[in-house]
Amino acid sequence: MTVHDECKLKFVELKAKRNYRFIIFKIEDEEVVVEKLGSPDEAYEDFTESLPANECRYAVYDFDFITDENCQKSKIFCIAWSPDTSKVRSQMVYASSKDRFKGELDGIQVELQATDLSEMSLDIIKGRALKLFVISPFRCLALPIN
Repeated sequence: MTVHDECKLKFVELKAKRNYRFIIFKIEDEEVVVEKLGSPDEAYEDFTESLPANECRYAVYDFDFITDENCQKSKIFCIAWSPDTSKVRSQMVYASSKDRFKGELDGIQVELQATDLSEMSLDIIKGRALKLFVISPFRCLALPIN
């Protein structure tokens, strides 16, 4: 299984330029390719509605949130979408290729696997993002003005 160069390019654009809110990838002819790009103004609901109900996919989602310290932050999630209703062979291919795919995308901060939408609800995403912020040594700092 290979990862098409466009996947890496679009991920860099999501991470560095914030051109996209999310990217959905699929495996096609033993290669991971970009299936859909979500514009920066699309909501989380738009993202979840873009995932096929009966087919596996990989996705990255750039999640913005505000911490308890009132700091604007974002975390990039890598989601392995593998619905129970998808074909077993497809589930196996996506599961066995996941680490290879993730290894091609430098900058994934949170990994999540879901078999139905309840396992990746907005509350779960928020909770995972905030939990990572709490354990991170980097906090929101107010720097003195000279």
